Amino acid sequence: MELAIYTATYDIADTVQNFMNIYYATHMKYLASDLLDKGLSPTQISDAVSAAIKVVNASGIKTHKHFLPIFSGLNEGIIQDCKLSDLGYGLVLMNADISLPAVSAFQVDVLMGLLKFS
Repeated sequence: MELAIYTATYDIADTVQNFMNIYYATHMKYLASDLLDKGLSPTQISDAVSAAIKVVNASGIKTHKHFLPIFSGLNEGIIQDCKLSDLGYGLVLMNADISLPAVSAFQVDVLMGLLKFS
């Protein structure tokens, strides 16, 4: 849910952009912090998210469609987190530490599917 702040007049362009941001956010079903369960450390996740955002920017893809910085509750605390689209989640895993089993398994699965290996 996005916080709305009252103002006497709204710019129609801002209203449309706010609607679109909410629309994109509803399609972001992953959290970067979900990768903690796959064995990544907070630093590894942060580095992988930064690398994934660089890939998206270099590709000319709109970042706000795939990455949304948020705060999440974790173990009775609040952490800086990021909502991710399917593409964002995949790019984070592709750019994470390859020594982790979850990361290497994901990369192999992607290539096997792409190259139609069995």
